[in-house]
Amino acid sequence: MIRVLLADDQPLMRAGFRALLDAEEDVEVVGEAADGLAAARQARLLRPDVVLMDVQMPGLDGIEATRRIAADPGLAAVRVVILTNYGLDAYVFAALRAGASGFLLKDADPADLLQAIAVVARGDALLAPAVTRHLISEFVASPAPAEPAAGREVLTAREQEIVGLVARGLSNEEIAERMVISPLTAKTHANRAMMKLHCRDRAQLVVWAYESGLVVPRRK
Repeated sequence: MIRVLLADDQPLMRAGFRALLDAEEDVEVVGEAADGLAAARQARLLRPDVVLMDVQMPGLDGIEATRRIAADPGLAAVRVVILTNYGLDAYVFAALRAGASGFLLKDADPADLLQAIAVVARGDALLAPAVTRHLISEFVASPAPAEPAAGREVLTAREQEIVGLVARGLSNEEIAERMVISPLTAKTHANRAMMKLHCRDRAQLVVWAYESGLVVPRRK
């Protein structure tokens, strides 16, 4: 059973999500929140598997709520999916840096929403390779302030190479083909890198790769 917390300031939006999720046998809505502060509080109280988090909410917004959830060691297993009306905008990238595991458009098909919940609940990032490439283009257009490359030395040369390919938007299968290894081996190296760098998921690994300077965006 996947336990979900809904965080959105619009009651009709929460009701729509609840109606959809309540119809699923393997999903349970365990709580609702109308603002970011309530979302962070409910996450600590209920320990859901997934939080569907709106970005723009009164008081504490979804980005800061995500940051608080991601920073709480007791909520390490909680995954946040950002809900947005605007696609790949500045709010989304700020949320990914804050610790979100991915994002989803509010007008997504119900099947996409259910798949998104399943994907992040099992610990994967909701970032398809094509979306990762778009994410990269946004880093090129408006890069975040560079941070020291602390932590890079904990990675082996092979792990650094694979993290670089992940950050370039390659899937495990594409990495495996390029490096002449199995997709499972590529995934294992990426997972080890995430553990060493304390990245919650693949989305955070991409952000780290650029902000650490391991990968330099290719400007057009």
